[in-house]
Amino acid sequence: MKKLLITALLLGAFVGCMNSPVDQVGETITEKSLMKPITKLSSDKFIGRATGTIGELKTVDYLVSQLEEYGLQGGAEDGGFIQDVPLVGQKTGQDTQVEIRKNGNVVHQFDYYSDFMAWPSNLEKEVSIDEADLVYVGYGIQAPEENWDDFKDTDVEGKILVVKNNDPSDNPDLFGGETRLYYGRYDYKYEKARELGAAGVLIVHTTPSAGYGWDVVANSWSRERFYLRNNEAMENSPTKFNGWLTKEASTNLFESAGLNLEDQLEAAEDRDFEPVPMEGLSLSLDLEAQYRQQDAKNVLGVIEGSSDRLKDEYLVFTAHHDHLGVTSPVEGDSINNGALDNAAGVSAVLNMARAYKEIQPQLKRSILFLFVGAEEVGLLGSQYWAENPTVHPGKVTANINLDGMNVYGKTKDLVLIGYDRNSVSDVIERVAEERGRVVKPDPHPDRGYFYRSDHFSLAKKGIPAIFPNAGNEFVDKPEGYAAMVDSLQDANYHNVNDEINKHWDLSGMKADVRLFFDAGYRIANTDEMQTWRKGNEFKKTRLDMIEDASSN
Repeated sequence: MKKLLITALLLGAFVGCMNSPVDQVGETITEKSLMKPITKLSSDKFIGRATGTIGELKTVDYLVSQLEEYGLQGGAEDGGFIQDVPLVGQKTGQDTQVEIRKNGNVVHQFDYYSDFMAWPSNLEKEVSIDEADLVYVGYGIQAPEENWDDFKDTDVEGKILVVKNNDPSDNPDLFGGETRLYYGRYDYKYEKARELGAAGVLIVHTTPSAGYGWDVVANSWSRERFYLRNNEAMENSPTKFNGWLTKEASTNLFESAGLNLEDQLEAAEDRDFEPVPMEGLSLSLDLEAQYRQQDAKNVLGVIEGSSDRLKDEYLVFTAHHDHLGVTSPVEGDSINNGALDNAAGVSAVLNMARAYKEIQPQLKRSILFLFVGAEEVGLLGSQYWAENPTVHPGKVTANINLDGMNVYGKTKDLVLIGYDRNSVSDVIERVAEERGRVVKPDPHPDRGYFYRSDHFSLAKKGIPAIFPNAGNEFVDKPEGYAAMVDSLQDANYHNVNDEINKHWDLSGMKADVRLFFDAGYRIANTDEMQTWRKGNEFKKTRLDMIEDASSN
């Protein structure tokens, strides 16, 4: 018996030696180690972790304590762990209407919330539009690389732009086909209006073009909105308001101009589209808004690389720590605990920070763990870091962003938002294949998810970024399980039901986080920095940032 025991121990030691150090340390990422931070952060004591609340402060204190316990250095400019994110909150009065006149006579009065949404885009307390002309500009896109210009030298200064949502999708060779690019995001429409001096913007909402119903628009934009403080572009904006218009109201608006909405939406698919003045129509609107100053917090921890040549380059992991806080009670519960969104992502990054610290001597590049705030109010924490980086973007090899995780069991597959856009997805795909798994692209490219989480802020600065999502090919689960998970996700998203529940099975999250840990290790140690694919919209910025970093 004693001889057999010794043999078994020797065999175990031999097998252990065959595992790489990254595999050995990766095995310390367990279901138990992942569940602990999720349970902590999603408890009622954190009051939903809303921006600017005591819940956010509790969250920040917890994150800093964990990073200190792991032995990480602070990643802020002052050497600490916290980067303040200066915000201004805006709340628009809801007792207002849009008035449409035709040849001086009122023909429509659209009601706030039910017909339209609008807010001051120049951060003014009062905005007044008096009988401004309207012009339909199709998608409102200027894209030289696609030989596309919806404005055709039309002077839109001082006018109200009526814009189709999304970007052209009829031609697979243009704008990524059905894949929504940044041109299809409302942010782009508003930025383009400001650039061209328009007085205001109304985006025509349809559920297919937005990917969500009008209730999402109304509920999202009727809440207090936050912006980065001292935003000169907004404060000096010639555009007085941004907004949305329902399909029903848009139909009436176009009919008053002698136009058919569906015909005009279809016309916008053509490269030869030209702006359509809404002859005889004018728009009047008065808005009032209240403001308050508020700070959010980013938490930053750093593990320094060991290579003299590469340690000033960084791999960045991001996860947002904020959630929705306290809202109207549902069956007596008013706290949005945000267990999946995004205590799970925070836990994944914390676990990897602890594990990477254990193999610090083997990391050539440095690793920055960036827990951003104010994501739920517009990706503002990540935007602030991108605009005030603690590491030059030209020195960042890649970003892996974790927002929501697979908490329902093992899957054979893994989804990458941003698949095949850059070489980061190649590394993750290679690690997945070695583990007998398959990587899939975004199953809903038309919804523009690549532009809706924190990695996008870093991508805009040229950093090759990827956003992993959970797969749905579940292993050892009953028939119909994936459909049940989808139903749970829909029922729990952004409400008080986002809590740890009886269906949670972190075996899938454990497998995914270990995979990302391995991929990150390889990215941190490869000789070359990660790159965007040829022709990608962020590639030029990437090259400019690398050149700027090398000259400073």
